Amino acid sequence: MTAAVSPSAAPLLPFLYVAWSDGLLTPSEVHALRQRLEALDGLADDEREQIAAWLNPQNPPDATTYFGWVRSIREAARELPETPPTDLTALSCELAEMAGRDGGIVATAEGKRALRDIEDALGIVSAEVVRDLMDERLVGGDGAPTAPPEPVRTFDVDAMRALVDGPHRDIRDRVRRLLRDPQFRRPDPQLTDDEYRDVVLGWLKLLADQGLGALAYPEYAGGQNDIGAFIAAFETIAFHDLDLVVKFGVQFGLWGGSVNQLGTEKHRRQYLADTATVDLPGCFAMSERRHGSNVRDLQTTATFDRQSDEWVIHTPTEQDHKEWIGNAARHGRIATVFAQLVIDGEGYGVHAFVVPLRDENGETLPGIRIGDSGHKMGLNGVDNGRIWFDNVRIPRENLLDRFAQVDADGTYSSPIPSASKRFFVMLGTLVGGRIAVGSAANSTAKAGLAVAIRYGEARRQFGPAGGEEVPLMDYRSHQRRLLPLLATSYGLSFALHDLAERFANLPAGGDTREIENEAGALKSLASWHATRTLQEAREACGGEGFRWTSRIASRKADSDIFTTFEGDNTVLMLQVAKGLLAGYQQEFSDLNAFGLLRYLRDLADVRFGELNPLTRHNTSREHLEDPEWHRDLFERRERQLLVTAARRLKGRIDKGMDSFEAFIEVQDHLLTLAKAHAERIVLERFQSGLEAAGAGGLATPLGKVYQLWALHTLEANRGWYLEENLFDGTVAKALRTEVNRLLEEVRPLALDLVEAWGIPEEVLASDLI
Repeated sequence: MTAAVSPSAAPLLPFLYVAWSDGLLTPSEVHALRQRLEALDGLADDEREQIAAWLNPQNPPDATTYFGWVRSIREAARELPETPPTDLTALSCELAEMAGRDGGIVATAEGKRALRDIEDALGIVSAEVVRDLMDERLVGGDGAPTAPPEPVRTFDVDAMRALVDGPHRDIRDRVRRLLRDPQFRRPDPQLTDDEYRDVVLGWLKLLADQGLGALAYPEYAGGQNDIGAFIAAFETIAFHDLDLVVKFGVQFGLWGGSVNQLGTEKHRRQYLADTATVDLPGCFAMSERRHGSNVRDLQTTATFDRQSDEWVIHTPTEQDHKEWIGNAARHGRIATVFAQLVIDGEGYGVHAFVVPLRDENGETLPGIRIGDSGHKMGLNGVDNGRIWFDNVRIPRENLLDRFAQVDADGTYSSPIPSASKRFFVMLGTLVGGRIAVGSAANSTAKAGLAVAIRYGEARRQFGPAGGEEVPLMDYRSHQRRLLPLLATSYGLSFALHDLAERFANLPAGGDTREIENEAGALKSLASWHATRTLQEAREACGGEGFRWTSRIASRKADSDIFTTFEGDNTVLMLQVAKGLLAGYQQEFSDLNAFGLLRYLRDLADVRFGELNPLTRHNTSREHLEDPEWHRDLFERRERQLLVTAARRLKGRIDKGMDSFEAFIEVQDHLLTLAKAHAERIVLERFQSGLEAAGAGGLATPLGKVYQLWALHTLEANRGWYLEENLFDGTVAKALRTEVNRLLEEVRPLALDLVEAWGIPEEVLASDLI
């Protein structure tokens, strides 16, 4: 045995080897091992501490330790009798006898029974593990056991998964394996809301035990300072259960993220470590009943009391309460509260404050009133609540003061002199939430498609006279409803992963405006896509999709809120259009700003370059599949919509219309502009993803998926292109023909394309497949 392992602990090596064999200790394995090991006699205190350290999922044994275990077991195996042990417990008993100490922990029947219980809890084929450990052929010799045959694939699914996963593949794979653990099995749908909320809280703590909640936090709080890894984990969890996703996002992203991003070092050190372990469940209290998305005009006040050096947090009227606050109704003990900062009667705009809500026993603190938002269309595992504040006092230090400070004498100061700019910079630090929500929405769309496409391959319906029934996926109508959506999810993956990576790598103090605008556009596009996709998936599975156990209905109910969560999509898209109009050149609080008016006048003079008339009539396949033609059309659509929106706004303003009313009159135009902007982003990122695939085996299947998405999008917008004479009727008809041809080519790839998303069976959890 190695010096690092005591003789008494030697019999446990085979179990530790199995537990860490895939580099991950799941919650069920941790629970089973710890529970059984506590019952073992014959271990000294230092040995128990050593074993406990090896069972810490946040600190796995390094390669040297792990392979030291393997070598120790195999070296000992050479000295075993010719008749090998038949299971791990027998092998452990042999190792114990060889280690001495009179058998140690397996000297008694109770000790052997405890090891047998561990073996059962790990759920392994014990005889195979023993053969693997004792077979010298497995360490480089000839005659290694033959692996089971791989399924016939249309392309390299693992390589496609690596490409589509993008950065942080290790985190994504780790979360996939965790979610397969039985402890994440979805509960009976008949649970009460409170029972379900407690289940989701338990899941959240299991993820926290694995260190996933702290990924974006500093190292001293157990984190890695990696917001990109956090978003990747969030996106992958969304394959499983959106209640858990939202709870995860509220606790670690919104509450913890606001402390991390809006606070300073004193706040981070005070709150983040307990937030990461869920010892301090928190809330993010921004939205109010009367003002909703209008954060600037929130009514909750934080008035500075110079004599007591405190802030007084107050809800002015019954309708100004915080509403839909996740974690508030049941579990939250503390909140980031957004309120109007007031000193000596002068307002300084919306700022963020840390406000305790409940004590350690869960009792509501004085001046705090909390109500339940009630049973919802979905996400009933999340305890959304309402909060009123009645002159609640908190220390001056509870102002999250990264962007504004208040001294003991009431002096207000900020490194950002403009109140408007300070407001947008403050909100801009939280843009990661929109990126994460867009990514999670795309994940739930993928899960719905995985169920519907696999069901469509297996379910047969009708057929030629005298012939066999035909799989649903062979019908053009079925392909039309599902395969373009599959292509859209691929395109959104490339776009959202690129955005998350640019956000994660943004230098401190960097300009976030472009990323904010893109996050609003893609979050809206992805969440609308999820809503449409899950409806199509439900219908494509017929009545079977309507049953709760199909897992389409629950995903549909839970994801619906994503179109208004983290920003109402319509409001977000209008903000995207406003950002495009302004060109991010001027900071302004409303449309009366002189900078915007000057920009509108400039845009009104823009003229397009001439379009080659031959391209308006070209119906050749080579031309229709030309990525440069796609890019030109997508860019022209966005640009022309931008210019004509500017002209319409300027024309109304020139006639004396109030700029706010002018903006309202052209909102339909602006929403179309914002969608065109989002589609152009997806096109460019999809093309970049195709380039990253190279000329190897992925280029052909991914190229077909790209072509399907690009041409289907052009087909969907063909009315506009015909109106603008950017192509003629013959090209519009050719687009339809080409999309149908691509559907035929993508259809054989469909199963492998959804397999490449890597959604485990236990996570899909559908009885249709």
